[in-house]
Amino acid sequence: MKKVYYLSTCTTCKRIMDELGDLIADFEKQDIKNEQMTFDQIDAMKERSGSFESLFSRKAMKYRSMGLGDKDLSEADYRKLIQEEYTFLKRPVFIVDDQIFIVNSKKVVESLKEHLS
Repeated sequence: MKKVYYLSTCTTCKRIMDELGDLIADFEKQDIKNEQMTFDQIDAMKERSGSFESLFSRKAMKYRSMGLGDKDLSEADYRKLIQEEYTFLKRPVFIVDDQIFIVNSKKVVESLKEHLS
């Protein structure tokens, strides 16, 4: 399976996907704003990444507005929040067979490029 979860309005997602160009031409693309992620999809990401927390973005504006920084969140909380609010997913997320690339740094982009080449 080759799939990318992204947000079409996210400039970082656009930049990274443009940079990868033809390397991701055959990927299934899911805009998480227009097509809500299912718990099955989130669970599959967690299986590859090791935790729901690793998928969770604390940079999302709702993280502060909901006062989540003051709460002790469990893995179940992270799972539920990611499913309910797409902005809580670190993005873009690339799935390549049994591997996951949570692309939030240049190092991960380079690792993904190497994997796809």
